[in-house]
Amino acid sequence: MNPVELAPNPVHQFYRGGEAIASFRGIPSTDDHAPEDWVGSTVTMFGANGAGLSALPGGRLLRDAIAADPVAYLGPAHAAQYGADPALLVKLLDAGERLPVHFHPDQAFARSRLGLVHGKTEAWLVVETRGERPTVWLGFQDDVDLDVLAGWVDRQERASILEALNELTVGPDDCIFVPAGLPHAIGEGIFLVELQEPSDLSVLLEWTGFEVDGARDGHLGVGFDVALESARRSALRGEELTELKRQSAAAPESRPGARTLLSPAASSFFRAERLRPALAVALEPAFSILVVVDGDGRLETDGGSVTLSRGESLLVPHAAGPGELTGLVDVIRCLPPTPNGDSKA
Repeated sequence: MNPVELAPNPVHQFYRGGEAIASFRGIPSTDDHAPEDWVGSTVTMFGANGAGLSALPGGRLLRDAIAADPVAYLGPAHAAQYGADPALLVKLLDAGERLPVHFHPDQAFARSRLGLVHGKTEAWLVVETRGERPTVWLGFQDDVDLDVLAGWVDRQERASILEALNELTVGPDDCIFVPAGLPHAIGEGIFLVELQEPSDLSVLLEWTGFEVDGARDGHLGVGFDVALESARRSALRGEELTELKRQSAAAPESRPGARTLLSPAASSFFRAERLRPALAVALEPAFSILVVVDGDGRLETDGGSVTLSRGESLLVPHAAGPGELTGLVDVIRCLPPTPNGDSKA
């Protein structure tokens, strides 16, 4: 099987953004509320019928193609564990305004309360930033009582919620792991590649000023009294907070030209590499999504070869076989969880 270039797949959302994605992709910006591009997606937006699904050249849905031949796309070990589920969703995200504070439930909550397989642990790989102090917020600085949090949400005390969180300045090449349950927000002017479990589950803690009815739609249909129980309300600080953020330049080199971007704790959910070949980088057979951050290069595989340029995204099936990446190119390689890994949230 050949590697396949994936077309842009913008998704309309209730928050502003998308201009950086359009510039990165080299396409016109036609929607100022299209801050997400779902890359290689086999899942839909929560409660939606079809929105978010990726199509292959010719129009066939990627979800249907994988379902027809999961071993070829995903590999025998992955298919034996997950079936036709890639267990991965990749997004481009451009925050045209600060996102509302929210969190994502874990797998246990998704299964017990929603009848779904995946929660939504995620990771942010920052590509570009705009503004003087690009900022993200992650986890509470101190323990927060459930009744206090529920009161903040009910009264929409936005300042209280935001001030209770850890505030982190970020820049290009920063990598941030966000376990399910952690309240968080992404600041205006940040453009990133996001890896996540393949779901669209979010619980809103604030919504005032955004184009969404959070009181109605912010709790996944289970009510805030139930939804808030899945938030992590204990303090996130010290070494635990520090370990969630690293720079790709300081990440360990797995082989010449390839760095492992995320901590071992992430590998039961997804994996990511930064590929910057000096001469060439060897790639083992694996289902993967490549996002070309900068430059130009070439990927040679047993299944065929393809040129790569900034702004392109590529799906590499397992059946493409081993590969070699060459050129003056900077690529983020996104991979599913390690087969047979412990995928508990």
